[in-house]
Amino acid sequence: MLQLLVILFTSSLLYAQSLQIINKPIDFGKNRIEMTKSYIKQHYGKSVKDIEIEPRIILLHWTAEMSFDKSFARLKPERLLSDRKDIVKASALNVSSHYMVDRDGTIYRLMPDNWMARHVIGLNYSTIGIENIGGNGNKAEDLTKAQLKSNIALVHYLKQKYPKIEYLMGHYEYRQMEKTPLWLELDKGYRTIKSDPGKQFMSNVRKAVKSLRLKAPPR
Repeated sequence: MLQLLVILFTSSLLYAQSLQIINKPIDFGKNRIEMTKSYIKQHYGKSVKDIEIEPRIILLHWTAEMSFDKSFARLKPERLLSDRKDIVKASALNVSSHYMVDRDGTIYRLMPDNWMARHVIGLNYSTIGIENIGGNGNKAEDLTKAQLKSNIALVHYLKQKYPKIEYLMGHYEYRQMEKTPLWLELDKGYRTIKSDPGKQFMSNVRKAVKSLRLKAPPR
């Protein structure tokens, strides 16, 4: 378990919080790395030697599944599960995320946060993904106060670690980035409709990290 001291800023208050991150790696061996390189070539038109990214965006999700174990099991395999018919045509590479936050606020790191994860169309090559357990039925705005606190701390930590991060977004906002230089998707027919992690949750996180001056996507 990694324990860090993160300096958090709110409007007029400076305080320190001990941020605990538990390493719980998904399967990310040679095969998944090669599949990721192929995804980058197919969807972004880039031939790369490795899958390292320069993070510019933090993007928040919900899992639409209330169980941590079931959510983790979905991301763990290297290949996409058979029920993801909505995105399987784009690649057999499994979806992934850099972090996952449980209902009680526990933060898990699933993979290196400077490797590309498949979690958002068009923006994977510059984006760190944070999954939150919740969003029951992909509708309920039911993320917890503990998750809110952990997301706020994690955003501060990531901005401190990667100063070039400039955007903070919810998954439901991803298509607003299509006219920016960070959008790379070559397949114009590859889009999905998202509602996570809920507008109220995003509003609450943004208010708490206002001092970081992270941008929302253009409207």
